[in-house]
Order: sequence, then structure tokens, then C-alpha cells
Amino acid sequence: MSVPRIVLLHGWGLTPRVWSAVRAALPADLPVSALALPGHDADAPDAGSGLAAWSDALAPAIPENCLLCGWSLGGLVALDLARRHPTRVARLVLVDTSPCFVSSTGEPPWPHGLDAATVEGFMDGFAHDPAATLRRFIALQAMGDARRRAVSGGLAEALATVAPARQAALAEGLRILADTDLRAGLPGVAQPVALAHGTGDALMPVAGARRLAETLPNATLTVYDDCGHAPLLSRPVEIAALVEAAARA
Repeated sequence: MSVPRIVLLHGWGLTPRVWSAVRAALPADLPVSALALPGHDADAPDAGSGLAAWSDALAPAIPENCLLCGWSLGGLVALDLARRHPTRVARLVLVDTSPCFVSSTGEPPWPHGLDAATVEGFMDGFAHDPAATLRRFIALQAMGDARRRAVSGGLAEALATVAPARQAALAEGLRILADTDLRAGLPGVAQPVALAHGTGDALMPVAGARRLAETLPNATLTVYDDCGHAPLLSRPVEIAALVEAAARA
């Protein structure tokens, strides 16, 4: 039985290198590629503003009927691609992904994210000191993880370069995190979805992942104890096993 190509999407402020440990743990017979989000690497496509523009910019590089695996911001992009380009995405693996990054008291409420003031602080900080803001962001990603030092090191090795030509696109990535709310479109994501989430995630609380699993039509959730926002770095063997199982399903 043929297996689909696996396409990996990384998170904000990083590069495809963040998937290195997972890729090393995957069997050699599985075809894998890792794409760079707009503005995050020299090979990344140009894109306009908003999540849809980023998804459309990446779509030409995504083969039909692939297994799309996204982490954090890459998970948001993966969800949007699955909903708006369904022939390209046969299955999803979403690692520490939330349909709504910012907490909201609106209707319906979403208490499972960062508060709006904190996110605004990240956006303002990036405008004035991009490098320091990236360091602060990856520090949050390592929180709550029993392997915090290893996670911090892996994130630092995969940091995007904040060149002047890329700064606007990186700032747009933060705006996408701040503005996106995909909850209304979740019932339209018909593909099988394997969710993975760390219980100690300080950016996207595990309660949001549980809510996501309940809302998607065909989803399962695997939770990792003593794990923060980046199980792809602290639990690469387990994440690779989850990806392999989805690819061979």
C-alpha cells in the first residue's frame, strides 16, 4: 500500500530545522518534506496579509492527498489548508495547535489561550526589538517541559533570521496568531485528524486541544505529561510514531 507524502509546517519565528529530530526518527520509506512559512527562511514563498494568503502561497508546494503535519502557527495554516484546499490534504497531524490563539470573553467564549494584552505585548515588542521578542517567545515554549533545557537548545538552533527583508512577514505571522479564529470552520474539516499536545503548554493550554478534539468531526487526541509547547523537540520519537501511524492508516 502506498503512503502519502508527509509535509511538515513549523511554528512562528522558527524554520523547518525544528523538525530535524522528528524527521530522524521517521522510517526511511516515508517520503517527507518540510516547508518554510512565508518570511521565515530564504526558500519561503512570498505572501500577502492574513491566514488565507499564507495558505494559498504554500498550496502549490503541497501535493495532492498528502499527510499535512503542522505545529503551532503551522497547525493553524494546516487547518486552513485542509478546509480550503481539501484535495491536497488527506489527513492531518496537529501538534500543540489551537483554533484560536487569544483568549476571548465573546460569544462563544474561548478561555484557552493567551490574554490579548500579552499578545499585543509580543507584537509591540517585535516591532521594537525582534531578536529579544523571539527569545522571549521560545522561552515560553520551553516552559512546563521536563526536558526544558533540550527544548530551549533545539528552538534556538531553529530560530529564523530576522533580516530586514523578512521582518514584515514575521510581524504578519504574529498578527495571524492574534487575529485568527477558526472555530466556526472546524465542522468543515472532514479529514481524519491526529492531535498531540503537551499538558504543560504555556501558550496553548491543553484544554483548548481537548475542545478542538471534541469539535472536529474525526479527531483523536494524544496528551503528553511533563511536556510543554514543543513535543516535537522533547518527544520526537513519540511524535514520529504518531505521524507514521497516520501515514500508514
